[in-house]
Amino acid sequence: MKTKKIAPSLLSADFSNIEKDIKMVEKGGADVLHLDVMDGHFVPNITFGPFVIKAIKRVATIPLDVHLMIENPGDYIAAFCDAGADYLTVHVEATPHLHRVLQQIRAKGVKAGVSLNPHTPLSTIEEVLGDLDMILIMAVNPGFGGQSFIPNTLDKLKRLQKMLKKHNAEHVEVEVDGGIKLENIREVSEAGCDIFVSGSGIFKADNPIEMIRKMKKVI
Repeated sequence: MKTKKIAPSLLSADFSNIEKDIKMVEKGGADVLHLDVMDGHFVPNITFGPFVIKAIKRVATIPLDVHLMIENPGDYIAAFCDAGADYLTVHVEATPHLHRVLQQIRAKGVKAGVSLNPHTPLSTIEEVLGDLDMILIMAVNPGFGGQSFIPNTLDKLKRLQKMLKKHNAEHVEVEVDGGIKLENIREVSEAGCDIFVSGSGIFKADNPIEMIRKMKKVI
């Protein structure tokens, strides 16, 4: 049985004291750290690259879940794997050669993930289920933190579980990113999520450590 995991999104952390925030969420029981890499092309914002990932790897004691919101991700697989990614996720919308990119990730000994934007149908990944370790369902439009959860995501998660069962791929972890808060995390879990990405839901809480613990109790 898959273990449910809380993944604080460092996009909402205090980058002037990032090590402090990392240690804080680790103390709260966070299972992985979610890192959004944006290039200003695939999504409007620009965040950070491999050098920042490498610096975070030096201070983190839990796995790094690196989410590439970038065009031509195949050109950067080696750089992000070498920087310390434990999970590396690319968008199905960003590459015409998804199978090849997933093979590149796995060849580096890193868990391969694929992400789908809210409008992208599940059928786009059906042919590569055997090459995946994780599927990331976007519950908001990518590029900005603090957005509200798109309710239709719950139905999409339920349909994804049926697809995984049909193809004997139930071992693949399912992650949801966007608008995850204490108020909705239980229903997201019941719909089939395994890894819960939460940025403002954790870092903007009065007590982030206690928030993580509360979330873990209800998933």
